[in-house]
Amino acid sequence: MYTVKQIKDTFLNYFEKNGHKIIDGASIVPENDPTLLFINAGMAPMKKVFTGEEAPQAKRMCNIQNCIRTIDIDSIGDRHHLSSFYMLGSWSIGDYFKEGAISYAFELLTKGFSIPKEKLYVTVFSGDEKRKIPADTESIEFWKKVGIADSHIIRCGFEDNFWRIGGDHDAGPCGPCTEMFYDTGAKHGASLEESGIFDDKNRYIEIWNAGVFMEYYQDENGNYSKLNMKSVDTGSGLERMLMTLNGLESAYDTEIFLPIIEYLKNNCSSPIIESLRIIADHVRTSILILNAKVEPSNVKRGYVLRRLIRRAIRHMRTIGLSDDKIPELLDLTMQNMKNIDLEPKWNFSKQEIIEKFMAEFAKFSKTLEQGLKAFNEYVKDEKNIVNNKLDSKIAFKLFDTYGFPLEITKELAKEKNLIVDEKEFNELFEKHREISKTEGTFKSGLADTSEETIKLHTATHLLQAGLRHVLGNYVSQKGSNITPERLRFDFNFERKMTADELKAVEDFVNEAISKEIPVIREEMKLEDAKKTGAIGLFTDKYGDNVSVYTIGNISKELCSGPHVSNTKELGHFKILKEESSSSGIRRIKAVVEK
Repeated sequence: MYTVKQIKDTFLNYFEKNGHKIIDGASIVPENDPTLLFINAGMAPMKKVFTGEEAPQAKRMCNIQNCIRTIDIDSIGDRHHLSSFYMLGSWSIGDYFKEGAISYAFELLTKGFSIPKEKLYVTVFSGDEKRKIPADTESIEFWKKVGIADSHIIRCGFEDNFWRIGGDHDAGPCGPCTEMFYDTGAKHGASLEESGIFDDKNRYIEIWNAGVFMEYYQDENGNYSKLNMKSVDTGSGLERMLMTLNGLESAYDTEIFLPIIEYLKNNCSSPIIESLRIIADHVRTSILILNAKVEPSNVKRGYVLRRLIRRAIRHMRTIGLSDDKIPELLDLTMQNMKNIDLEPKWNFSKQEIIEKFMAEFAKFSKTLEQGLKAFNEYVKDEKNIVNNKLDSKIAFKLFDTYGFPLEITKELAKEKNLIVDEKEFNELFEKHREISKTEGTFKSGLADTSEETIKLHTATHLLQAGLRHVLGNYVSQKGSNITPERLRFDFNFERKMTADELKAVEDFVNEAISKEIPVIREEMKLEDAKKTGAIGLFTDKYGDNVSVYTIGNISKELCSGPHVSNTKELGHFKILKEESSSSGIRRIKAVVEK
């Protein structure tokens, strides 16, 4: 049986022997690349090398890169789809091209990993008349030269076997690719020879992209021209390779997941195989994302993390895993990473990772049971279902009220043989956001009503009180914007604040937090609110009745909410930046931390 370490060593040693420099893998959080939430391929950290913006470390390179890819999240739980994986990658920058890449790939698989060539099938680019790109006949001939039979060479079109950075109007290097597949045998379906169909979902498993051959340049108008310097990008998923070489049924039967699956089986009441796999996958990926200093939230990377954790929790409930077993599961997963030579460089202690996961668990578990109960009640009511489709308003209510990511509702619906219209859901979401912006929910500059945003909203009240305390009561709010990641607060002041002033404001807010002061909401007439000394932004735009939020004797403001119930919920307040916004207006950006 092959181990992870054997595959890694065989791969790296082979390419190093053939003149490739072994380079370090990058963080899964991209640096200076706003187009990606996470590194999703081995070549992603080197895009600027392929575009010519950066010089390569060497003409020939190889590495093992941790990747996060959630576009196939609905497929996770099958034989080989995963939300995180390790990519074995090699590159040639202006050095060898198609023949070299194909020769290396074939030799490594057939000699390094002892795969019979009869078990290998390859795909090549068949050309595209519309784009005036010819078929990759060179790769066909090189495959035949190394020993692949013509009947094992499948010609595929643009969508399957041509790589480019983006769409028709994204400029950059691009080119045809050729991929290698392993025949897993008759138990997984009819062969290509028998059926005439190349079943790459079940019988034939892709184990190597033997080469993306970057020989073209696509301009903004979708026109293609030949590059002067040609390069090669290759990649193979470590988990799939481990599964294939050991003749296993799925990636979850490998040493990467097997100890986790066995633990779950031994500690749950209903060991449903799909749920076991989803939990094992999502827990591993969540640990890796948490370790990359990403916090759960409702936007961008934080939302991907939240989605994975909450989906894992839902399946933990499905199999009957008790809550007290979750820390053990996390610890086992991290220990197993070390045991199989896939341990990352830890940015946090294992206990801190567990605490971060369990904090999100605590937030979601409070509403999960209520949400599941509500879902089951909704689907019992016939008026909520038309033509096997769940009313999209119900899906949105589960999101808005119970914090169910759409994917969880879709899963629950699927288990009842129902569908959810994602387009309708998104339309409701956008409509709700627009209404909220104009009618009150987001009046106070909130991007959403997530727990993190609500905390920062309350901290903004304390910040304004602190500024008035330190700088003078003439200071007042001129604008704000609050997201789950940070607050931004604009106020009138003629000069840059000193370091001592900023520290005094920080200390003022943190002292208020430490006093654990209740946050009280009252409704009253606008005139009465003014008489109590409540301050507010654009008070002429409030109606006759207003909400006033009071925090002890520190802050009293007209505000539409929402807020935490006690300052102790906020954590530690920290100012990140103070800068000019416009003439006579300063801006502070700040966060609250655990």
